[in-house]
Amino acid sequence: MSTSFLEIVELPDGRIALRRAEDEEALVTLEFSSDAKAFLQGYHVEVAKAMLNVGVQMAGRLAEGDFEHDEEDGPRVLH
Repeated sequence: MSTSFLEIVELPDGRIALRRAEDEEALVTLEFSSDAKAFLQGYHVEVAKAMLNVGVQMAGRLAEGDFEHDEEDGPRVLH
C-alpha cells in the first residue's frame, strides 16, 4: 500500500469506509446491521474507527514481517 494519507469516512448509505485521502474508492468498508447500531447506541462510528485503526496497525506489522502466520488448509476460526 502506498504511503498516502488514509481517511475514515461515513458513506451516504451508512457504511464506514477506509480510503486514500486523494481517492474516492474504498480500500475497506464496514457495515453494521440495524441491530448492531442499536446495541452500540449510536457509537458504531467510533467502533468502526477502532476496528480500522487496529487493522492498519496490523497491516503495518505484516509489511514489516513482524507477525507469524500458520498456513493451514481449510476454514479458520478467526476469534
